[in-house]
Amino acid sequence: MKAVVLLLSLTLAHEVASGQGKLGPSLYERLGRYDGIAKIADEYLKGVRTDPQVARFSGRGTDSLARARQLLKDQWCALTGGPCVYIGRDMRTTHGGLGITDADWALCIKHDAAATEKCRVSGTDKDEFLALIDSLKRQFVEKDATKQ
Repeated sequence: MKAVVLLLSLTLAHEVASGQGKLGPSLYERLGRYDGIAKIADEYLKGVRTDPQVARFSGRGTDSLARARQLLKDQWCALTGGPCVYIGRDMRTTHGGLGITDADWALCIKHDAAATEKCRVSGTDKDEFLALIDSLKRQFVEKDATKQ
């Protein structure tokens, strides 16, 4: 067992020293660090706050909207591998009781995609970001009460 651990350690050390084990830039870096993520978040919020189907979820006061905007940026920064710390509540608690449907979620993802396009994020970076956001779906979408 010790020999296996030693062999793995030596192999990893060799890969790192030769550059083979070097990780590429994080999604946070590839999106343009905090400023890039902030631009995507602002474009996303413009889209959802003007879309009548989902704007109903953001009916808050100015201060509350500003706080939600900052929390979104911090959350996305942290999720993509950046140095930010998200201090908000978990998504299930935050969005519980809003009755968010699959259709609402799909529309929000559409606004996320549009925001990335406006911010000139494309290819695998766009796909990775959207997949990361979409992986949170279970925390937002509630069961349809008519199907229970």
